[in-house]
Amino acid sequence: MTPLLTTKGLSRNFGGLRAVDNVDFALMPGEIRAVIGPNGAGKTTFVSLVSGRIQPSSGMIVFDGADVTGLPAYVRVRRGIAYTFQITSIFANLSAYDNVALPAQRTLSDGRSKGAVKAGVMAALERTGLAERAHTLAGQLSYGHQRLLEVAMGLALKPRLLILDEPTQGLADSEIDNFIALVREIAASATVLLIEHNMPVVMQLADRITVFNAGRILAEGTPEQVRENAAVQEAYLGTAP
Repeated sequence: MTPLLTTKGLSRNFGGLRAVDNVDFALMPGEIRAVIGPNGAGKTTFVSLVSGRIQPSSGMIVFDGADVTGLPAYVRVRRGIAYTFQITSIFANLSAYDNVALPAQRTLSDGRSKGAVKAGVMAALERTGLAERAHTLAGQLSYGHQRLLEVAMGLALKPRLLILDEPTQGLADSEIDNFIALVREIAASATVLLIEHNMPVVMQLADRITVFNAGRILAEGTPEQVRENAAVQEAYLGTAP
């Protein structure tokens, strides 16, 4: 099977800091991949490069067989890459419904009816458990529900690759259980790239885990392989003898 996403020699410098350092990475279609690592390891910078929010200093990004390295973020969205931010980026003065309608309209730009937009919006809100809050102003939602609203906005784009940056931050335990079920459902029709510090969530969800440290990939493998990796234990999991 051909990877959906690959990076080759991907690097990003900020002055003298090499935040992402010569990263070769491959993500298969339909996979749930978790990216973990200590704070400052380069995780968010890496997914920001993939989504087009920032440009690399060097290297290449290939999505669905095409070089997208120089494409702006909005073009990558059209290609099927959706990214939810580590810090919420909702429109606080719009309702939850209207927040989701904005990206939904982008996917329905071929002239289909308002009814099709409404159906797409409500489907995304239903999937994230927010349908009953459709007409609540986004700024009045709890932080956890704002995080879920961002996921709904991403789902409305009908992405082929959904990038989730710290999605469980601010969620209650019961909401985390629902989120795990949601991601598994999403993976039936999309590939998921997940940055997450909640290790029980990572271990339950991920098919494979990529561990970043100091801008480089330290290790990669199944949850069991990563859990047992001595270098990962020392650098991140804090369980080395």
